[in-house]
Amino acid sequence: MRQELRSKIIAVCDKKIASKGDNVGVSFYAFFANKNDDPELLMEAATWWIQIHKLDHFVKALKIKQMLVDGL
Repeated sequence: MRQELRSKIIAVCDKKIASKGDNVGVSFYAFFANKNDDPELLMEAATWWIQIHKLDHFVKALKIKQMLVDGL
C-alpha cells in the first residue's frame, strides 16, 4: 500500500478514535469522500482490506491503525 494511503487511513482512524472512543469501527469506505474521485486509490484500499487481509466490513479503528503501523 502506498504511503499516501497508509497515512490517510491512520489519520482518519486517529480522528474517529478521538471523537468516538476506542471501540469505534470503520470500513474502508471511511477513508474516501462519498464520490468516487480516485478509483485507483479506492481499489487499493479495498484490495488491502478485503482480498489481502479478509477483514469484515467494519473493524475497530485501533486494529486497522495498528496493522498499518506494524507494516501489514
